[in-house]
Amino acid sequence: MSVDKPDSGRLNGEDDDPAWDVDPDDEWGLAVLETVGQQLKLHREAAGLRAGEFGALVGYGEDLVYKVEGGTRIPRPEYLDKAEERLRAGGLIRAMKEPVAKVQYPKKVRKIADLEAKAVEIGLYSNHNIHGLLQTEEHMRALMGVWLPTPTEAEVERAVAGRLSRSSLFEKSPAPSLSFVQEEVTLRRPVGGTMVRRRQLERLLELGKLPNVSIQVMPSDAEDHVGTGGLIEVLKFSDGTAVGRSDGAFNGRPVTTPKQLRILELRYNMIRTAALTPRESRALIERMLGET
Repeated sequence: MSVDKPDSGRLNGEDDDPAWDVDPDDEWGLAVLETVGQQLKLHREAAGLRAGEFGALVGYGEDLVYKVEGGTRIPRPEYLDKAEERLRAGGLIRAMKEPVAKVQYPKKVRKIADLEAKAVEIGLYSNHNIHGLLQTEEHMRALMGVWLPTPTEAEVERAVAGRLSRSSLFEKSPAPSLSFVQEEVTLRRPVGGTMVRRRQLERLLELGKLPNVSIQVMPSDAEDHVGTGGLIEVLKFSDGTAVGRSDGAFNGRPVTTPKQLRILELRYNMIRTAALTPRESRALIERMLGET
């Protein structure tokens, strides 16, 4: 099989970036990458190419080719695109991009996203940052940009991709009932600067118009506030089961028993009652937007 001339460039630091290593505890991810690696190796060998020769063709190091084929490194989308093109795989390699993209998201994020996708009712209270489901991409990047230690570009891309994948929840049909309560300070903090904050406030107003979405603001001057324990999440499913979590209860672990869930629901409902109504919250967000 003939192949084209190699690319002249090589992606700097690709071989050494640990952000694309697969989590050794991620059994599903390991199985996917093992299968993908085997297929890539079969296509390469069918083309009569050694690992180093193939690496030169697609602009990657020989060591990384071995890692990808061995199922220990997550191939970037560009890697699969170049492999598809150079090996002329008839779409077979390109078809691997979707499952590989899911492996890219951390195991914890995939688990959360799976639960959210199955839920028919979700209640979320955030007191430190705007909830990830509500964040714009710019806001996400600005938040991650001040993390310590400073994350690599690949780590940021993986984290952003994971959060953005969860936002498909707003487009789901039938749509789940989504309730958010945000602390006022999370909306006033100028994360990323004026324009990023403006677009974030506009995003909140946009999502708040959806018939299945309720966004409420807890005013900073609220005197009696049962949410000082931190984040609360309650997800309910069509079979009558539910799961909940709170930073300030049960050591932050997810809970499923009726007694534990009642405690979280009680706290969440009291927070909603003390917060501004959705209409009042929208008016406040509009005022904030006008002030920026």
